[in-house]
Amino acid sequence: KLWRMNNMANQNNSKTKVVTGVNSRFSYFTVENRIINGGTEKYSVSVLIPKSDKETIRAIEAAVDAAIGEGIAKFGGKKPNKAAIKLPLRDGDIERDDEAYKGHYFVNANSTTAPQIVDKLVKPILGRDEVYSGCYGRVSLNFYAFNFNGNKGVACGLGNIQKIKDGEPLNKRQRILDKETAQEHRQCRCPENKHWMCDGDCLVCPFQAPGDNLSLDLAYENCDG
Repeated sequence: KLWRMNNMANQNNSKTKVVTGVNSRFSYFTVENRIINGGTEKYSVSVLIPKSDKETIRAIEAAVDAAIGEGIAKFGGKKPNKAAIKLPLRDGDIERDDEAYKGHYFVNANSTTAPQIVDKLVKPILGRDEVYSGCYGRVSLNFYAFNFNGNKGVACGLGNIQKIKDGEPLNKRQRILDKETAQEHRQCRCPENKHWMCDGDCLVCPFQAPGDNLSLDLAYENCDG
């Protein structure tokens, strides 16, 4: 089982694969079947990794380097400057105004295949309400290079999931929009051929739109002008 293969996953199979430590936390957890505008199914989770978990962080950094090496053709045959491409490992202290992200790095992992989900005894979890944003566990990740219309970088694929323990639910405090909700309120302008790139982070997405939300920072005309 992958959750018994933390070291093996980093040494065997593929240099681009990583199994996170047991203190990783799930955020924006979406493992139910989602089909967006007739597109493909989507499963995603933002994985919060404590900055103290140096083993997992080093493994991810090495996997990202390996993904760049394996996908060198996507960068024109030359190793790119990391500062010039999109990288999956992000700093929660810098990029998120959220208490849950403080002291953590995070990666947004996505898949079009439903992940297997088990408990700490490696028994299948059938009730989806048992796994939620805020609980802790281990996640199998796979990193790969991409180049889509000049947008280059390394993305993170979602593998299987093991829940280790419960935690405070995060749903009420999170601000990233659910993609279906964003589209319903005309806040997402992402074309279908780019849905595969979506990491669920609408707040920083270039395709985000104000939709039917009003802003106190802007002037709007009414029937009286």
